[in-house]
Amino acid sequence: QVQLVESGGGLVQAGGSLRLSCAASGSIFSINSINTMGWYRQAPGKQRELVATITKGGRTNYADSVKGRFTISRGSAKNTVYLQMNSLKPEDTAVYYCNANLPSPYWGQGTQVTVSS
Repeated sequence: QVQLVESGGGLVQAGGSLRLSCAASGSIFSINSINTMGWYRQAPGKQRELVATITKGGRTNYADSVKGRFTISRGSAKNTVYLQMNSLKPEDTAVYYCNANLPSPYWGQGTQVTVSS
């Protein structure tokens, strides 16, 4: 069992930046079992979509819509993941969810990101 807690969402003007954080907690065995972590988002009326993922080894994957603007990284303790979001656009407005795969998937409660035009 792993619990994921996100933070860092909020309201920002277009062109601005936000940094999301996600911390995983649980048993040492569970934390050490985390492989890929990532961020997904869901806008109103739309399906949840992948934003970015990062493996335990540091391999990253990004949605085309955020490439060059967003950067995913993991903390040195490997139980945290960050999403630096730059040059934000109104279409980035969504609830952002942290994900961890053990490989069973775990999800955070979500954090709202709103980008005003």
